[in-house]
Amino acid sequence: MTQFSRQVAAALPVPSSPTLGVLAMLGACTIWGLSPLYYKLLAHVPPLEVLSHRTLWSLVFFAGVLMVQGRLAQIGHLLARPKRAGIVLLAALSISTNWFFFIFSVQTGHAMQASLGYYIFPLVAVMIGVVLFGERLSLLKSLAVGLATLAVLWLSRGLGAVPWISLILAMTFGMYGALKRGIAAGPVVSVTAEVLLLSPIALAWLFFAVGADGVYGTNWHDTLLLMVSGPLTGMPLILFSAASRRVEMATVGLLQYLNPTLQFLCATLVFAEPFTPAHAITFALIWTALALYSAEALRQGRAARRASSSASVSGTEVT
Repeated sequence: MTQFSRQVAAALPVPSSPTLGVLAMLGACTIWGLSPLYYKLLAHVPPLEVLSHRTLWSLVFFAGVLMVQGRLAQIGHLLARPKRAGIVLLAALSISTNWFFFIFSVQTGHAMQASLGYYIFPLVAVMIGVVLFGERLSLLKSLAVGLATLAVLWLSRGLGAVPWISLILAMTFGMYGALKRGIAAGPVVSVTAEVLLLSPIALAWLFFAVGADGVYGTNWHDTLLLMVSGPLTGMPLILFSAASRRVEMATVGLLQYLNPTLQFLCATLVFAEPFTPAHAITFALIWTALALYSAEALRQGRAARRASSSASVSGTEVT
């Protein structure tokens, strides 16, 4: 580097690590939130065919990343023990189900239900924590869960049907998060292992069920779109992982709401899906519940930091 280049580099503002984390999180949530636009372009392709290609091209993308990093061997270590491999398989089935119903919701004109599902996911995750891990609910979180339940019941009454796509998306993503607790590996390694286990099923579906009727290879447009499903799945996960290491989890939690908000805007403004009074009341209840949940999460985060700070100070006292 020349002297002039060093002077220019020194004069440029360099983002701090937390700033980079926030930018990475915004990038991840923007990709996730706008992904309905991508899957709408593939509305003429059966969702199981899209899912199969997403699985296979995700494997190609993630394996390439691990190969560059020299970490491919970690996949074998993760799957070496039958118990861990079983947990990875259950996680793979959970996220695959989640992917399928998200693709299905966009292709069939129910992107708003997908948005609702990812809005209520944090509250469903709270209940999963209570049921499976014995976690305790504070008063505000209990109220938030109650409001979310009321919102789902209100929408069911207003539409005359349970928003089952929303519930499936929230439950499968919540179970996926719970299962990931038992996987001692980083996000890229664990997801690579998941799509690796799913790839034989995806290949079998494309070969035996789809066969010569598949759209891959019939034209460059659809072929390219299907191949893009790999990076579209992988990039936001990598950005999310980078963000989680650089910013507080409370900030990550708040920024995550950008994802369903963008999905909601895609459904209403781009896809022109109907937004009835029942939807309006439902989303108002959900947004209120999330405000209470976020406020309590921030309060608990501050309390934990104060406790940690007090403990570190007391630990340095001379006795």
